[in-house]
Amino acid sequence: MTVKELSEKLGLRVLAGEGGLNRQVTGGYTGDLLSWVMARLPENAVWLTVMGNINAVAVASLKDAACIILTDSALLDTEALEKARQLDFAVLTSDRNSYDLGVKIAELLG
Repeated sequence: MTVKELSEKLGLRVLAGEGGLNRQVTGGYTGDLLSWVMARLPENAVWLTVMGNINAVAVASLKDAACIILTDSALLDTEALEKARQLDFAVLTSDRNSYDLGVKIAELLG
């Protein structure tokens, strides 16, 4: 499943990185402690977090994640938005919490 398909099925809003919407999603990861996520975030995973700063974009890009989904209506700051656009890295948002989205993503990915 692609990031775009996942976005459509979950009603997510794209904040940046439209060019990254065709990335394949193979799993997910939830976490808000950057050093912890950096050591564990799988390649091609959706990262569910409330961390909307430039460091989150850097970690996700470095780990070759499929995208970031900001949960609980968390905000993406201006610097992070600019970096995500430069990298064409998909960042999406939802008002749902990480648990609820994680369950839905697991169901969709089987």
